[in-house]
Amino acid sequence: MRKIAVAMAKGGVGKTTTAVNLAHGLASHGYRVLLVDCDTQGQVSKFLGVKPRFGLYEFITERGDNGEHISKNEAIHQSRQNLWLLSGGIRLVELKNWLGEQPRDVRQTLLGNELVPKKGSLDYQIFDCAPGWDVLSVNILMAANEVLCPVALQGPSLEGLKTFFRYLQSAQKLNPDLRLKYVLPTMFDRRTRQSYEILRQLQKYFGRQICDPIHFNVRLSEAPAHGQTIFEYRRHATGAHDYDKLIRRIINDGIQ
Repeated sequence: MRKIAVAMAKGGVGKTTTAVNLAHGLASHGYRVLLVDCDTQGQVSKFLGVKPRFGLYEFITERGDNGEHISKNEAIHQSRQNLWLLSGGIRLVELKNWLGEQPRDVRQTLLGNELVPKKGSLDYQIFDCAPGWDVLSVNILMAANEVLCPVALQGPSLEGLKTFFRYLQSAQKLNPDLRLKYVLPTMFDRRTRQSYEILRQLQKYFGRQICDPIHFNVRLSEAPAHGQTIFEYRRHATGAHDYDKLIRRIINDGIQ
């Protein structure tokens, strides 16, 4: 099973768009995927048009609002064929507090220890990470073994990348198996010189990790309002074509 964290220190770079479309794309190819929303905003559920009753908080703590026992199976919501969701949202604030109260020697690895599926039941775990660095972020990078880092081709994007590298290096001291596997340029706008300049810099520094860019595409921003992935909303849109290429690359890497 491959465990991929979609992570970046800066917000607004397309992390949730990437995590949701990657997870659904892999599921559409017949792979069994668990998508884990690790952000207090809980956007993944909205992107998929679902309203799970429980989520990641209940999965880890096994308790509900009133302290009642919640089983792990109850917390996992099937959102599409082959695609299951552990939703995020505001209750993750409580989860961070709960993790902080756990013994020091286990608090950073609780998430990974709990997310061990039955053998052969899953092919991928995809984590949609929040920007920033806290006990939940550390848990995600302890649970994952690959990182996919979206980088918007606009504004001070490389500064966010430098900050994220510091986070990643700290995590790798605790999880030596963790690798920066993919750098995904997003919001590529052919009309602006800046997009080409930042893309060239990324290509210079990340030869093997760099992916084909995700072009700026209004359909990608419209799809979540309909509770659909880009493949459901506009299958032939530029955004769908771009994410298809990313999905094929990830699948082929797994086969090789």
